[in-house]
Amino acid sequence: MGGLGMLGFELDFWDYATFVSLALAGVAFILIIVFVGGLPGRIAVSRKHPDAQAVTVMGWAGLLAVWPWMQAFIWAFKPTDKIDIRRFPREEAKAIDEEIARLKGEVPGVERTRAREERLATLAAGESAAGGPPANAGPDTKNEAT
Repeated sequence: MGGLGMLGFELDFWDYATFVSLALAGVAFILIIVFVGGLPGRIAVSRKHPDAQAVTVMGWAGLLAVWPWMQAFIWAFKPTDKIDIRRFPREEAKAIDEEIARLKGEVPGVERTRAREERLATLAAGESAAGGPPANAGPDTKNEAT
């Protein structure tokens, strides 16, 4: 009875290969779930989405049902030009950059990305060419861009 298992069967190479392959399949399944669950949040953070944290939470909650995950995935790609009316556009861009840095685990810096600077420069150029704020800008945009 030296090499017998609990049920009286002898374990050979193929039994151990089966156990190892099942364990690897389980680990691979968990890694795929973690990758897919965090995908909308990572996309939103990389695109500097103003609602990146909400997209991340909705992506993870969407693992329980498919529909919320699909909405989070679409939301992560949705172009957003929304500006929080409680702040001026430059303050809003700075707040979004700080939130994205916090979500990435970095120390929020004061520097803005080149895209944000170009967008603010375009906003300022549109005001100077038209002699005032653009038609879709709020009342405080003219004071902020100058």
